[in-house]
Amino acid sequence: MKKRTPVSKIMSANLVTLSSIDDLTTAEELFKTHEIRHIPVVQGEEIIGMLSHTDLLRVSYAETVQEYETEVDIVLNSIFTIEQVMTKNVVTVNASDTIKEVAEVLSTREFHALPVVENNVLVGIVTTTDLIKYLLEQY
Repeated sequence: MKKRTPVSKIMSANLVTLSSIDDLTTAEELFKTHEIRHIPVVQGEEIIGMLSHTDLLRVSYAETVQEYETEVDIVLNSIFTIEQVMTKNVVTVNASDTIKEVAEVLSTREFHALPVVENNVLVGIVTTTDLIKYLLEQY
């Protein structure tokens, strides 16, 4: 196993992002369409938050009240904004940080994705799934 491999080797660089002015219905559609669980919230190229699918479910009744899904989405979007639901003060890692350093952060915190930045510009995202796939490739 290479000990100094940078996280940029395993991160996802094909980013799906949201803006704080997007609505929660847009976020829900992105989660479903791209089959992802975390979406960075950006202002320009700078990360200002992170929205997880769990965050959305926490404030949504859409998953449990299927027959009223349209009405729930309308109410949900009129009550909550992305900025209210997203995680602020996001922990980030640098593209040059090693996979080991990133694994240490993820193993000691309660989240499963980290935005990857270079000079304060969002360049990728790394998830626990990315780490597991990397470890499996080593065997």
